[in-house]
Amino acid sequence: MDREVEKTEAPTTLGRRIIVAAFDGWNDAGEAATGAVSQLLAARDYEPVVSVDPELYFDYQYTRPTVGVDGDGRRRLRWPEATLHRPVPRADGAADAIELWVLTGVEPARAWQAFAAEFMDVALREDVTGFVTLGAMMADVPHTRPISIFAGSDNDALRGELRLERSSYEGPVGVLSVLGDAAERAGIPSASLWASVPHYVAGHTPSPKATLALLDRLEELVAAPVPRGTLAADAATWEATIDAAAADDDDMREYIRQLEQARDTWDSPEASGDAIAQAFESYLRRSDGRGRDDRR
Repeated sequence: MDREVEKTEAPTTLGRRIIVAAFDGWNDAGEAATGAVSQLLAARDYEPVVSVDPELYFDYQYTRPTVGVDGDGRRRLRWPEATLHRPVPRADGAADAIELWVLTGVEPARAWQAFAAEFMDVALREDVTGFVTLGAMMADVPHTRPISIFAGSDNDALRGELRLERSSYEGPVGVLSVLGDAAERAGIPSASLWASVPHYVAGHTPSPKATLALLDRLEELVAAPVPRGTLAADAATWEATIDAAAADDDDMREYIRQLEQARDTWDSPEASGDAIAQAFESYLRRSDGRGRDDRR
């Protein structure tokens, strides 16, 4: 039986109607986070609930509209967007024990507080009970090891029930942090999941291994089956492709070996929880011009 139709567990503090949010931009190294919500959208039928007015939130010199040909052969402009989607009721009338709604689009360029308020108003109107943001950062980690997922929350009840971390990071943030904060202020429990994507490949191709890791952790968090599609096979192919490239590059192979040694030390029984947390915070604080300063 497919994982997406297996039995569900009792709901957590996040409740039975949960928004899962991810945005294209600096919060999305290797397209891991948007790849995760795309997997959700592809696995069943969804319908739009609300889309923001792009004139209010996007800078078209930064995020330009695109032109393409529609099904009737006519050229159409497509504008940047951010849309909240809800699952369409099943044809057999069966109700989902836990509904995963999806909020996705392009990270806005301005008016972030108004942007977040628009979606929180809709979330309250629709009786949303939980909010989970998905992000991905470039990090000094090897592609050959399991993808690390930082799972955190500023909500005391969620941290206690789901064994989440509380970040001590202070500094610049992305729109995911703004949305998570707005959810908490609206009384909607919020959590965040962040994947660490190998920086030497994150800017070149999508990282299905990181997408898969996010979905695995999301399933644990929401206590409901989450579809994976072909991600397991895609992740194996992705890793094999990087292995092949490294085999022809002595410098790359040596660099990966050093990252493996560091990761194995991190994962050793001697590594303390504080040391791991400090290592994660160091990822967040680094800014090298590729957006590492725009996390959480």
